[in-house]
This record gives sequence, structure tokens and C-alpha cells, in this order.
Amino acid sequence: MALVESVPNISNARRADVVETGARAVRSAGARLLDLHRDRDHDRTVYTIAGDPDHVVAALDALADTAITALDLRRQTGVHPRVGVVDVVPFVPIGDVPLETCVALARHFGAGLAARHDLPVFLYDAAATAAPRRRLEAIRRGGLEALAARMQDDPAWRPDFGPAVPHPSAGVTIVGARIPLIAWNIQLATDNVAVATAIARAIRESSGGLPGVKALGVPLAARGLAQVTMNLTDYRVTSMRTVFEAVVAAAAMHDVSVVDTEIVGLVPRAALSDEDARVLRVRDYDGRHILEHRLAAT
Repeated sequence: MALVESVPNISNARRADVVETGARAVRSAGARLLDLHRDRDHDRTVYTIAGDPDHVVAALDALADTAITALDLRRQTGVHPRVGVVDVVPFVPIGDVPLETCVALARHFGAGLAARHDLPVFLYDAAATAAPRRRLEAIRRGGLEALAARMQDDPAWRPDFGPAVPHPSAGVTIVGARIPLIAWNIQLATDNVAVATAIARAIRESSGGLPGVKALGVPLAARGLAQVTMNLTDYRVTSMRTVFEAVVAAAAMHDVSVVDTEIVGLVPRAALSDEDARVLRVRDYDGRHILEHRLAAT
């Protein structure tokens, strides 16, 4: 059976009822809910879904409909960048499934979502239809207000599907296809966000740092710490250990240490061994962060 993964990011973690209703919707659609990660500081929930393509699309339809009906982006105050209630929906191939399959799924899902909700949808990464919009951060640049202005003023920034005006409460959704990505947070022994921001700038690719690393510094109010929140877009190019060592070295320049690290969602077995998890100080690690383990268990 051909399996695909999707990792939808919903701009809500503080309304537990909506989080759980979304989880039930995914399961009822016949897909496997491998992981659910809620972060109240980010006010963001990341669902990790897997299954055959039809069941995954059905699950995403149900989850998106639930979130858009229940939530209002104008009331969302999390520290993570976002432009929509259903903020990002990537399709990821598992095993021998070609990336082109996920591109077709992304475009099919995006078109349907836009039509049902009169919602602008942009395609990104391998599913992108225009080079300037290939990178997720390029679409998010300046937040929803700046994106709305580009949509209105620049024909090159009309959405792939839906109207050229954000949905009043749901904003904009970004849908794509990509290889496995590692979402990872490193907590610092300081509440000084400026330190986390400086470290993020030092390590991310866009500032001349490590290839395939995207990073921001944000406050983690729940723990009284600052956090370097990251996406590693290709762990085969830049490993988690390489990133960790770079953060530790950059933090030491500010006389700050690393408290622990946190994986958001799941990672491939090839990206993280049990020994890696110990060295990287992964919080509450017991093997459940590994994609292959979850697939075998569900």
C-alpha cells in the first residue's frame, strides 16, 4: 500500500476542545493519527497523519473544516509565525512513494479547501507554481498583513486557489509537498529572547549559517526560558548533532547553556539514534518520536 504523511499545523493549542475534535475527525476519516503536539506558547498544534492518499486527504478535509469553523485567527496570540488558522499543510512521501504523488495531492487538497471555504491557498516547496513562492518563509514574510498587501498589489502574488483577499477569520492556508523535515526546539538557560534571536541568526542558512536550517528566537513563557525554534529541511545535509553543537557554541559566547531540546512531531529513524537523543538532551525521549516506530505501532 502506498503511504503518505501529512503534518498540518493548526494555529490553536489553547482550546483543548477544538484540538480533540480535530483529532477525532482525523481518526473518523480512516487515517492514522501518529502524533499530536500542542504548544500553548506557540498557540499551535501539529498533527502527524499517515495512511493511503485517499484517507489522508479525507482526514485533512475533516480537520481543516473543523478548525476553520471553530477558530478565529484574529484571536490567536502565539509566538510562532502564522498566516492562517490552517496555517501549513505539507504532504510527505513515505518509503518508495514518489514526491510527485505528494505534489498532486497537495494541489488537489488545496483546490478543494479553497473552493469549500472561499479561502486563499498558496502552494509551496515541490508543489509551488512560482519560484518566489517556493519557500514557506517567503510566503509568510511580514505576516498576514504584508501578505494581504502583496496579494492585492502584485499580480505575481495572487494565490494559487481562492480569492486574492484573506478569509476574515481563517486567513490564508499554505499547502505543499516536501521531503521529511525535522521541527525542533532548543531551550536556553535564559529568558533573554535577544540571545535566542542572535543564536538563531548565527545558525540559519539565510544569514550565512548552516545549510537547510531555518531558525527564530522566541520566548517560552510557560517555562520562563528563551527558545531557538527550528526547521531542519534536510537532515542528510545538516544533522541534528551538527545543529546542536552550533547552538551550544553560539550560546556559550553569550554565557548561556542549553537546558534541553524538544522534537515537534516525528523524525525518521535515520535522523536520530537513541545515543543521539541522549547527547541532544531530547526531553522525555523514549523512542516515540521515531516515525517508523509509530507506523509499526498503529
